[in-house]
Amino acid sequence: ALDQAGIREFFETHYRAGNFVVAAAGDVDPGELAAGMQRRLAGRPGGAPPRRCPPTEPARPSVLSPRPTEQVQLVVGVRGPGRHAPERWALAVLNHVLGGGISSRLFQEVRERRGLAYSIWSERTHYDDAGMLSVHVGTAPDHVEEVLDLVHAELDRIAASGITDRELAVAKGHLRAESLLSLEDSGARMSRIGSSLLLHGTVLEVDDILARVEAVTTDDVGALSAALLGGERTLAMVGPAPSMRSRAARSGRGR
Repeated sequence: ALDQAGIREFFETHYRAGNFVVAAAGDVDPGELAAGMQRRLAGRPGGAPPRRCPPTEPARPSVLSPRPTEQVQLVVGVRGPGRHAPERWALAVLNHVLGGGISSRLFQEVRERRGLAYSIWSERTHYDDAGMLSVHVGTAPDHVEEVLDLVHAELDRIAASGITDRELAVAKGHLRAESLLSLEDSGARMSRIGSSLLLHGTVLEVDDILARVEAVTTDDVGALSAALLGGERTLAMVGPAPSMRSRAARSGRGR
C-alpha cells in the first residue's frame, strides 16, 4: 500500500535539521564539515525526534512459525531496561556471562559439553523506552526439548544465584577490551559519537564508560538477574518440530 506520497510525507516529517546528528572521524576539517551541512540543511528547519512509549500489554508467552527447515530456530527472551537505565551496565555483564562469548555458560553447556548446537548466544537490545535480553539457538528438531530445558535451567540458576566473582572479572575484562579495540577503527569512532549523541544526547568519554563497567558488582548483576529472569519469558520458534505448540505452552513461561 506504500506509494510515492507516503514516502514523501515520511521524508518531509523526519528528515529535518532538528532530527539530524552528523558525525565524522578521521582526517576532516570540523569547520568545513559544519559549514557544508549548514548550507545543505538551511532550507529544512524544524523537526523533532518521535516520542516513544514503553509497551503496556503483557508479553506473549509464545510465537510459533512452523516451516520445513532442517533446524528449529529458538529465541527465549525477557523484557529489560531501556538505553537510558543505569542497569544497562549490569545487563552488559549479565549478557556476557550468560551467552556473550565462547566462555559463556550457555555456549559451554549446550555446545561444548553436549554438542546440541553449533552456535548459541545471548544479546541485549536497548530501545529508547524499553529493552530485551534474548537467547538465540538453532538445533535439530529432536533436540528442541533438551535445549530448551537447558536454557531455562540456566536462566533459573542465574536468577536464583547470580554470577560468581570470577565471571564478573572475565566479563569486565571483555567489555573493557571491546571498548578499547573499537577505537582503532575510524568508522567505529564515527558511529560511537554519532549514535551516542543521537540516542543519549551526550557522548561519554571512554574513561567514563570503563569506570561505569568497573563499578558493576555481583550484587548489581544478581538483583537485575532476579528481576528479569525470574519473570515472564517469551519463546519464539521457527522450524519443523511437530510438538512446537505443546512445548511452547510449557516453556514460554517464567519459572
